[in-house]
Amino acid sequence: MLKDFRTVWVNCLRVIKANIGEQSFRTWFEPIVPVQLHNNVLIIQVPSQFFYEWLEEHYVDVLKKSIFQELGADGRLEYSIVVDQGNAQSQPRTLNLPTSRKAAQPAPSAGPAAALAAGPMSSSARHVAGAAAAPAATPSTLRNPFEAIKVVDRNYVNSQLNTTYTFENYIEGDCNRLARSAGLAVANKPGTTSFNPLMVYGGVGLGKTHLVQAIGNHIKATTPDRFVLYVSAEKFTNQFIESVRINSVQDFANFYLLVDILILDDVQFMSGKDKTQEMFFHIFNHLHQAGKQIVMTSDRPPRDLNGLEDRLLSRFKWGLTADLQSPDFETRMAIIQNKMQQDGIDIPPQVVEYLAHSVNTNVRELEGVLISLVAQSSLNRREIDLEMAKQALRHIIEEVEAEVNLDFIQKTVAEYFSLPVELLKAKTRKKEVVTARQVAMYFAKEHTTHSLKSIGHHFGGRDHSTVIHSVQTVSDLIDSDKSFRSSVQELRKKFAGK
Repeated sequence: MLKDFRTVWVNCLRVIKANIGEQSFRTWFEPIVPVQLHNNVLIIQVPSQFFYEWLEEHYVDVLKKSIFQELGADGRLEYSIVVDQGNAQSQPRTLNLPTSRKAAQPAPSAGPAAALAAGPMSSSARHVAGAAAAPAATPSTLRNPFEAIKVVDRNYVNSQLNTTYTFENYIEGDCNRLARSAGLAVANKPGTTSFNPLMVYGGVGLGKTHLVQAIGNHIKATTPDRFVLYVSAEKFTNQFIESVRINSVQDFANFYLLVDILILDDVQFMSGKDKTQEMFFHIFNHLHQAGKQIVMTSDRPPRDLNGLEDRLLSRFKWGLTADLQSPDFETRMAIIQNKMQQDGIDIPPQVVEYLAHSVNTNVRELEGVLISLVAQSSLNRREIDLEMAKQALRHIIEEVEAEVNLDFIQKTVAEYFSLPVELLKAKTRKKEVVTARQVAMYFAKEHTTHSLKSIGHHFGGRDHSTVIHSVQTVSDLIDSDKSFRSSVQELRKKFAGK
């Protein structure tokens, strides 16, 4: 009597379930799909190469036992591994490879396994594993410590997200528009957009962690059944090292393969850690093939991540890489106003402008200045005004300002051309004033981190196109006018000494 391959696999699962833990069974055997039973060879489909390798390394004995009980001593098992989903234009490919695990070599009497049709898969590779009688796996080798701590339902696992990080309080500007838009698209349709993985990179304090956690919080709020996990690369590495130490790498992988949305912060921390990279590579592949979303942050673009394997870097480029830049003047003002509104604090517009002009490094520095200002106001029981802000923050502002700041540039240039500083900000179009103003804008662009909009604002509220024109005019005169070039070089010496 011919056996149905589905029935054979159901009976095999009963044997397997009796010999391993519930969590391991759900992770490694529920995703398997039986494909065919031919000449006493059962073909099962597994979702990835990593999945196959894990079964071969950790569960080959219990698989042998189940096949032996269902198909007898001549029964055999063949894996069909999905390596490419294919499409309507691409025909399925079949790659036949020998088993790579000694414990899973076919029994001598069974002979070589024949290559079989791909069945319902688009593209696959097949591996043959022995299925002769074998002793049952011992509880000690298959023990899952996650069961011991009662992690039965992944929905009860802490996602490690800070609930205050949301899209609502993430201020959008030219500095972060692409990253924020991509993040929102991922949050609305995780795993189904072309932004998988999404890599966000930028310097310290520019809002990387806020943005990626906002993605996680949005997904949890809209689809609470999905398992979202935020973890720093440092914590991931330490967890992996600990799992190696206590011989529970299997459980470490089990846990991460349950994740629907993995958010890995500061991926550059993995640089030079080869074993950690290898584990993350396999986890990345499995999650990506399963349509799960991966979000990462870094302090630099993938091309500059030295110490990471090429195969990892190539996968980082599969999706979208978006950078975060220092916020411009308008964005800094919006951040200040939003922060003060959240805290229920009223600050005069001139104080907001002063802070936005004075702190142009990053968002974290700006928030630190705000906290200090509010603390000073509370301790001194004094309303926040411009004089109080300048007095309370004089030391902090000095630390975060560029060594050559706009005030110094304007004062130095005005003195050189024998003009009052106020004229550089005035509406006058006198030739000598226009030239001095253009030179000052040129050095402001060269020596400060202010945006073009911010520079224009400091020169009487002019727009960024005026600054661009001024910089280009000065550059052209340096090339064509020897006397003018000499003047600029003399001024440059004054700034070089700062």
